[in-house]
Amino acid sequence: MRDKVTGAQRWVVKIGSALLTADGRGLDRNAMAIWVQQMVALRRQGIDLVLVSSGAVAAGMSRLGWLERPSAIHELQAAAAVGQMSLVKAWESSFAEHNERTAQILLTHDDLSDRKRYLNARSTLRTLLELGVIPVINENDTVATDEIRFGDNDTLAALVANLVEADLLVILTDRDGMYDADPSKNPDAQVIYEARADDPKLDAMAGGSAGALGRGGMQTKLRAARLAARSGAYSVIVGGRIEHVLDRLHAGERLGTLLTPEQCRDGARKQWLAGHLQTRGTLTLDAGATKALTDDHKSLLSVGVTAVQGNFLRGEMVVCVDDQGVEVARGLSNYSSAEATKIIGLCSESIVETLGYMAEAELIHRDNLVIL
Repeated sequence: MRDKVTGAQRWVVKIGSALLTADGRGLDRNAMAIWVQQMVALRRQGIDLVLVSSGAVAAGMSRLGWLERPSAIHELQAAAAVGQMSLVKAWESSFAEHNERTAQILLTHDDLSDRKRYLNARSTLRTLLELGVIPVINENDTVATDEIRFGDNDTLAALVANLVEADLLVILTDRDGMYDADPSKNPDAQVIYEARADDPKLDAMAGGSAGALGRGGMQTKLRAARLAARSGAYSVIVGGRIEHVLDRLHAGERLGTLLTPEQCRDGARKQWLAGHLQTRGTLTLDAGATKALTDDHKSLLSVGVTAVQGNFLRGEMVVCVDDQGVEVARGLSNYSSAEATKIIGLCSESIVETLGYMAEAELIHRDNLVIL
């Protein structure tokens, strides 16, 4: 199964607070430089990379001289605001030494639960990856409230893996992986090298404790792996202090705990598209568009659509029928019904001229399309 790691073309790497801040002593720039060097090596082997970085609150605590993580939300927000400045600057300067460009993205739960904002975030991340820019993502602790906080950056990383359709989620932690018993209490505890993410026996092994700096423990990392598995991604929980850890994972070395999904990424996504969402409208396709979808597995362009029925928003599920009214596919529309009505029959280059903007070149992208 380690070939699934070596063959992964899009990685989400999450690094926890304890690692980033040397257990609370401030940002560990030497360790950051080592991880950056490894991430740059992955990038130069053609791998898309997204970094989910904890550490803003912990870095702020260090700069403010606080020894314990506060529980009051306004104090957490203040610490995050102070720490975010140094955290982002440190990542940017470290990547810049290798002539790699970075972009900061701050997310809250609302950004991924609201469909329109979810699509906007996905479009931004996809564009950054196409431009060869490494997104550095963190929870927006400075404005988050108890109701919209992810609760931990492990969960955030799993949601980002779904957002960018990653093949692999790597969670770097201060332990070498998941153990079959608590290694601090049982010297015979062994690392679990591979398991199915949905294996119920893992819950007892994960325990429930969290570190002093972060909000998550091994239980949240297991939960994150299960969230990632729903979209077909593999996850590795592994020690971030292991020498050349990312290089060695990519080489196929058996490090950390590999948690596998029930289905591959495409299979999981297609199953979700086919049966999980209600349809909100119908697009009628001409013969050329029908062939492009069913035979050539291409995206649906506006030029091949002859009629729009229903009332739907951007990101909602629509049915695609041929000129005889037979359903051939369904997918997530990049445009609302009002917008689609204006651009059907037009080539993609005419969308900006007609609408004044272009959300996407495709009416439905092939990644968001399932053939029936």
